[in-house]
Amino acid sequence: MGCKETQSGKAVEFIKGSYGYDASFLKKHLDNTIELWNETGARVLLSADYQGRVMTSSTNGDSGNSAGWINYDLIASGQFREQFNPVGGEERLWIGPEGGQYSFYFKKGDPFHISNWQVPPIVDTVTYQVTHSDSSSVEFSQSATVTNYSGTSFNIFINRNIRLLDSRTLENRLSTNIPGNVKWVAYETENVIKNTGDNTWKKETGLLSIWLLGMFTPSDETVVIIPFHKDKNAKSFITDNYFGQIPSSRLTIRDSVLLLKCDGKHRGKLGLMPEIAKPLAASFDFKRNMLTMILFDIDSAGDYVNSKWEQQTQPYKGDVANAYNDGPLEDGTQLGPFYELESSSAALPLQPGEMQTHRQITCHFEGDYAVLNTLAQDLLGINLDNARMP
Repeated sequence: MGCKETQSGKAVEFIKGSYGYDASFLKKHLDNTIELWNETGARVLLSADYQGRVMTSSTNGDSGNSAGWINYDLIASGQFREQFNPVGGEERLWIGPEGGQYSFYFKKGDPFHISNWQVPPIVDTVTYQVTHSDSSSVEFSQSATVTNYSGTSFNIFINRNIRLLDSRTLENRLSTNIPGNVKWVAYETENVIKNTGDNTWKKETGLLSIWLLGMFTPSDETVVIIPFHKDKNAKSFITDNYFGQIPSSRLTIRDSVLLLKCDGKHRGKLGLMPEIAKPLAASFDFKRNMLTMILFDIDSAGDYVNSKWEQQTQPYKGDVANAYNDGPLEDGTQLGPFYELESSSAALPLQPGEMQTHRQITCHFEGDYAVLNTLAQDLLGINLDNARMP
């Protein structure tokens, strides 16, 4: 169990899976943790050590469920792995694309294989500066130079501003009222990348996107729910074979919504292009009665980078939203288990001194199943009874 010392000097113990347990663990092992909170029980824990990422959150204080996936063994080791450090966290900033001739994760000439994949330090191991912090908001920043597969270098400045949302702001963004008997937490991140170099970024030599990824704890009864605009050619704007074809038993695509089983037992990733994507994606954990949603910007006319691990004929025909279910790799090892909800910005040809911004809201709702089902129908247009997967 994890424990926390109260003002009276007594230690309160928390069970694994609770926010109090994870907060105690992270504060023990990390140097720079920051907590956002309000009096209704919302909690958000962030780390400057891990690039200003949101590590986890709670709808109900220390005793509430911890929403983010945490890699306890890796964090406790105090060590960094060579390729990628899956420390967890329910929202982190990466840069795209991941694959292709403009990739930031493969060196020029290397085959697009997991053995050659390398996450840039600026989004994996570098500590960010804290430029502002109070009980409801925090700001991080850092600078770096990154080079893509084609050999083009980018001098960048990254700024991340995270703020806890109040009920009025969230209800305005959702265009609905949150039932009074539902516990919830919501935060918005504003993510800025600035071209601090001397050259304009050009499509012919590669562009950069802001990529937000959230790692969440799966259960055998977790389903990702992504509504999309109805289109007779919708399936042509959905990629479901990033790491091999996702089995039909795990993926259901209807005329305006897709369902992906996310139990952390079978590796697979899918993505939706801006032609059909709506500015939201969600998951529901039927075991914990937790509804999770992300809301994000979409530029319907923008160029979105293609992250498939291959040389590409259409490098700017990529996704705005993604979902990933972790599972065993070819050698039997596994990063998680976790699952991810992701969003990306468009890629812009920034001139020196220009900036681009990508915003995302992450929110969790917990309560009675019938009440959450009504909320899901309102926000996602689906009855949760029809989203269950065997």
